[in-house]
Amino acid sequence: MTFRKIVTAFLTVFAAQLLAAQIVFSAGSGGGSGGGDGNAGSTASSPQSADFAAGKAAIDAEQWDAAIAAFTKVTVNEPENADAYNYLGYANRKLKKYDAAFANYNKALAINPEHKGANEYIGEAYLQTGNLKMAEEHLGKLDSICFFGCPEYTMLKRAVDDYKAKQS
Repeated sequence: MTFRKIVTAFLTVFAAQLLAAQIVFSAGSGGGSGGGDGNAGSTASSPQSADFAAGKAAIDAEQWDAAIAAFTKVTVNEPENADAYNYLGYANRKLKKYDAAFANYNKALAINPEHKGANEYIGEAYLQTGNLKMAEEHLGKLDSICFFGCPEYTMLKRAVDDYKAKQS
């Protein structure tokens, strides 16, 4: 294989990875609420239950209490569903119930340590509670998970940078 073919093959693979990351980001973004991004790399569990759909709709509508009720039902029926725990953490964080948010994010990460959404969102929660060090730990985790970069890394990196700018 010539050098030119090797470079072309590498660039093709890189472009495909970048496109896939953008598709995952846009497919899971859930509109403007920001609640749905980050489930790439989640559990193999299929979030197709009616309660999961109701919870996702509540997240998209920013109805945090309804989302908590729906995703709590999902976790009772699917105790290994990292996505449901991630969304529970997200809804609790939006209500500024940080203890519950951290508990749910940590449960999601116990089930799937490489859950991109949970790593992003717990990092954002740490920033909201003034813990830059822990936010940066999760940013580092995302950096190692996302070989060619990913939307979750980009979003947390932006949040960390904004946090640092406000502190100076």
